[in-house]
Amino acid sequence: MSHILHRTANNNMPVAVSGSRIEIVDADGRRYLDASGGAAVSCLGHGHPDVLAAMHKQLDALAYAHTAFFTTEVAERLADRLIEDAPAGLSRVYLVSGGSEAIEAALKMARQYFVEIGEPERRHVIARRQSYHGNTLGALAVGGNAWRRAQFEPLLIKTHHIDPCYAYRLRREDESNADYAARGAQALEDRIVEIGPDRVMAFVAETVVGATLGAVPAVGDYFKRIRSICDRYGVLLILDEVMCGMGRTGTLHACEQEGVAPDLMALAKGLGGGYQPIGAVMLSNRIAQAFANGSGAFQHGHTYMGHPMAAAAALAVQDVIRRDRLLANVVEMGARLERRLNERFAQHPFVGDIRGRGLFLALELVSDRASKRPFDPALKLHARVKREAMAQGLMVYPMGGAIDGVQGDHILLAPPFIIGPSEVDMIVERLGASLEAALAGVR
Repeated sequence: MSHILHRTANNNMPVAVSGSRIEIVDADGRRYLDASGGAAVSCLGHGHPDVLAAMHKQLDALAYAHTAFFTTEVAERLADRLIEDAPAGLSRVYLVSGGSEAIEAALKMARQYFVEIGEPERRHVIARRQSYHGNTLGALAVGGNAWRRAQFEPLLIKTHHIDPCYAYRLRREDESNADYAARGAQALEDRIVEIGPDRVMAFVAETVVGATLGAVPAVGDYFKRIRSICDRYGVLLILDEVMCGMGRTGTLHACEQEGVAPDLMALAKGLGGGYQPIGAVMLSNRIAQAFANGSGAFQHGHTYMGHPMAAAAALAVQDVIRRDRLLANVVEMGARLERRLNERFAQHPFVGDIRGRGLFLALELVSDRASKRPFDPALKLHARVKREAMAQGLMVYPMGGAIDGVQGDHILLAPPFIIGPSEVDMIVERLGASLEAALAGVR
């Protein structure tokens, strides 16, 4: 019996013992093609020699130094690299240990910023339904996934939610992408006005919605309109690129493709590629200056923030992505994967939508294509898909539909950036077999 409290009780987990490139091997010798990067984490795959060498070098020099006493060269170099490639206006980096920590820090930065500049009445946060921003209480409070929030609701701060930009489900038949983008963004302005323009501190959104919707990009000029609305009312824009950022969509930051820059941006997952736990908040100069010219400090901190081993791993990951021009491969292999998915599933009676950007793609499953009716959540189709995929030696990231029954189950794909054509084809082949096996028991 395992003494670990696993994510799912009474689940006999396979034991991972090794990994190489885009495969993980378990204790029984079974090999699994990592088509999801774990949870969109392993951007360089497993066992990359350059990352391992950088970690060994850092371990030989210094494993840990508390940031209340020291900074380290490797953490400074990582911050330099991140700002070098940052969206316009972002000038500082706050290093943490993961995505939830990054969102918590961003929320507290937003709050403290307004306290520092003499607007303490700004305390309300607006986010979007069916979003996911992490599992700590602050991150869960701004997240819009009802199932995750339900039992913890009494512990959560009050937040406000508007609809996501989710064209497959929410765009009307008589609307163009431009018209729908305008209507979707207007919902933010309406909510700001409803709450009180001088009481809202931030709007939080995933640039491309990840786990809870399944690789859903915005349409039209949605984010440009969002940026304009935030500026009009003095609201900070926090973009969550924990899952969709650091090259996953084909540009280092997903917001580059939207033509906008946030005031605060959360990073993790692909930042360190899974080689060490690391996350970051990138913040604008005006926020950093408000702290420097006011109280003199950001009132927050974690024991392992700026960890030298984590910084060394992340810097090595980013060096490899740049040196090997892997963003070009994300674009090329992403286009191939999308094409192959459409060839295999575009006419499938139970696949309603194929969407995403770069190597961040998803299939939404429906029981009826014409009406877009989801499968009954009680069937737990996503769990069947995962089980059958593992039996096929394939790792994908399926999620169940929305608690209100509007959204269908979906399958998220986020393979490593080093993937090649034959491996793309293998993913689609195994996914087809897995999906047919999962559907066989529910048709």
